[in-house]
Formats: sequence, structure tokens, C-alpha cells
Amino acid sequence: MKLAFIGIGQVGAALAGNLAALGHSVTIAARDPSSKTVTEALAKYPALAVAATEDAIAAAEVIFLATPFAAVSAALANGDAFAGKVLVDCTNPVGPGLTHGLDSKRSGSEAVQSLVPQARVVKAFTIYGFENFEDSAYPGYGDLKPAMLIAGDDAEAKQVVATLCQDLGWEPVDTGPLSMSLHLEHMTLLWIKMARVQGGGAGFVWARLQR
Repeated sequence: MKLAFIGIGQVGAALAGNLAALGHSVTIAARDPSSKTVTEALAKYPALAVAATEDAIAAAEVIFLATPFAAVSAALANGDAFAGKVLVDCTNPVGPGLTHGLDSKRSGSEAVQSLVPQARVVKAFTIYGFENFEDSAYPGYGDLKPAMLIAGDDAEAKQVVATLCQDLGWEPVDTGPLSMSLHLEHMTLLWIKMARVQGGGAGFVWARLQR
């Protein structure tokens, strides 16, 4: 599958590198190919390609948005380029004191969708830190896989993203429409507070047990 990444920091690089290792064609959408983040990502994951932002978006079947939330508007400025594309929203609006950056009035993913109304936005790859995107393996639990909660309004787009989750070793859990992203963003804040603030460490994830 042809994938493009807008934003190639710790989260974007981890996802992009592992997807490239699985045989997907992964391109970094770069305004500056010589930037520090692009250079570091290529050094760590040499299978990644780089292209101008417009070219990477045009060629991709699925686009990952992995910028800081403050950069979302600029990253999606050319909204028509995303028409019909599956756009995986990996961003989180984080406010002062690890509060929700949009005051919990609506999700960041709904804000993203409003910027690119013709895209098929799916919230995914948010509820953990980058360490778990670098390595999703939690051995010793039999067939139980770590859960990746996703949300979106387009069923076909969610199935595409669910398949990518499975490729990366996650159990995709469809939480419902895109409005459910607000709760996933609060789960991200919960994880950050437990892992980073309270000192629990990054080595834990959620899982689903089902009868």
C-alpha cells in the first residue's frame, strides 16, 4: 500500500519505519527534505522515501497526520488535495497542565475533519507514547494483542486502518463515529499522566478481554 506521512517526529517515524519494514511503500511528505526530523528518520529507517508534500499526498492511498496539533491547520491548508483520501489522525490537542487542548468541546479529529471535509478521517495511533509504536510486542499473553482504539465515520476507511493496525501487531477496536475521538484523546492524556508524570514508564498498553 502507498502511504504518506505528514510529520515525521517520534510517533511518525516509528509508524513509518515499521510500516516500511512490512513492505508498504512509505513516503515522507517534506517541505524541507534536509530538516533534522527527516534526516534522523532516514538514518534510522533507510527504506523510507522522501518527496515534496504535494507529490507525496497525491500518490498516497493513505495519509498519516502526525504533526503537533498546533501545526495541523498549516499541514492541511490545501484541503482539496485530500479529497477521497484516508487520513489517519495521529494528533492530540494537549493544553496547559495536560488538559484537553480544545477544552473537551469537540475532538481534535473533528477539527481535522472540518479542515479537510472531503477526506475520510480515522483517529488511530494516539492512545500511547511513541515507544509502543516502535515496538508493539507484549509477549507472554498468548493470543492476546494490545488494543488500538480507532474512530471514524467512514466504515471502509476504518477497515483500511484496522488492517494496518493488524499489520503492526495491534488488535483494532472500532469505538464508533469520529466524535468518539474525544474519549480517545482523553485516554492519551491518561496514558501520559500515568507513564510520564507518575513515573509508571512507557511499557504498558490497554487490551480488550471479551467473552
